[in-house]
Amino acid sequence: MALNKSPYRGTRDFFPAEMRKRQFIFQKMAEVSELFAYEPYDGPILEEVELYLAKSGEELINEQIYSFTDRGDRKVAIRPEMTPTVARMAAQVHREIAKPIRWYSIPNLMRYEKPQKGRLREFWQYNADVFGAGEHGEVEIIQLAVAIMKSFGATHEHFEIDLNDRRVVDAIFKTLLGLDDQAALKLYKVVDKVKKVNEEGLQKMTKEIITDEAKQALFYEYLKIATFPDLHAYLEKNGLAEATKEFSHFTKRLEDMGLNIYVKYDPTIVRGLDYYTGVVFEVFDKHPDNRRAVAGGGAYANLLQIFNEPALPGVGFGLGDVTFTDFLVTHGLMPDFSKTDVDLLIAYLTDAAEKECFLLAEQMRSRGIKTEVIFGESKPKKVFTQSEKKNYRFVAMMGQDELQKSEVQVKNLETREAHTIHLLDMEKLTDLIKGTK
Repeated sequence: MALNKSPYRGTRDFFPAEMRKRQFIFQKMAEVSELFAYEPYDGPILEEVELYLAKSGEELINEQIYSFTDRGDRKVAIRPEMTPTVARMAAQVHREIAKPIRWYSIPNLMRYEKPQKGRLREFWQYNADVFGAGEHGEVEIIQLAVAIMKSFGATHEHFEIDLNDRRVVDAIFKTLLGLDDQAALKLYKVVDKVKKVNEEGLQKMTKEIITDEAKQALFYEYLKIATFPDLHAYLEKNGLAEATKEFSHFTKRLEDMGLNIYVKYDPTIVRGLDYYTGVVFEVFDKHPDNRRAVAGGGAYANLLQIFNEPALPGVGFGLGDVTFTDFLVTHGLMPDFSKTDVDLLIAYLTDAAEKECFLLAEQMRSRGIKTEVIFGESKPKKVFTQSEKKNYRFVAMMGQDELQKSEVQVKNLETREAHTIHLLDMEKLTDLIKGTK
């Protein structure tokens, strides 16, 4: 029986055209991160399951994690997210290194989910985290998220950042609604599903947690809040004005930084992972054909404590490559990577010129020119047929006449301009090619 040529369900083969897209995205993310002084890091693809049991949440552990027992009888998992790993790494070094700690990574992750549009089992996810910066770090992480989106040509017309604060939600759930920790956690799960269920389903789930009708009404009123002033009015009316002070200060900072055109309040943003303790947010695609979260994150104050380390405020966000690629394609922001991008194609029209063409290619590569050589003697027609299949910018050809004169014929395939260049004048050829980039 022949082996299946398709990849495992929910994973992808990255042929060169797809790799060009992926590298374009990852390189730009890295460039923007480093402009903000974030440094790259990585960790192991396998972690002990206990790391995720400590804080990640029941859904991730019970339904989505790839786990197994290794030969040493250790329970391990393929990493489904990066935040526990970065917290574990920060716990090792935070006492010795300067703060704030700004790190970013683009790891390969796995979750056992039903493959669908925007969601696969294997994916890459950009992650940025800052430790030890408090509210300043929370503002900066929003700045970074906006800067990354803008670097691809996106504007506030393409995306928005929906904000909430789990300290505010905790005050509503525990003080106003009188729920204990366990019931509040269950209500968090309900809120996280609000946009995915109908009104009847929402009421059914709510009644299982909140039995008092007056408190149910307060909860439904909370879910209808659409602006920051409405939130403040709701909290003040219900005696919880103190609960919004930190969040108000945070949103004022965003306004001062000119970020208010990107952000809006959304009571349903609570984030499903259990370690979030403060500001939480999701980056939403505003296109009607792709209305979904592209990225998400938030603040966590106690994550290092699972390693018996003192609390160290942290905040971060993740941006998955699957949803982000969909975002770029939907808005027409993804460049055309269907053809390779090679600076120079070299062809020899006589076998006698083979050596000189290979030497020419070596010189060009040493000067940073991406160069390909056609193997074997070629005819001009073959050369230009080849050039139509790939995105060459220049073609250099050497026949018997050029070989005798130590020259090469070079053609700019975009302008159709032709040049004759001596083999000793590689500076001229280099300037010609680099001058068009």
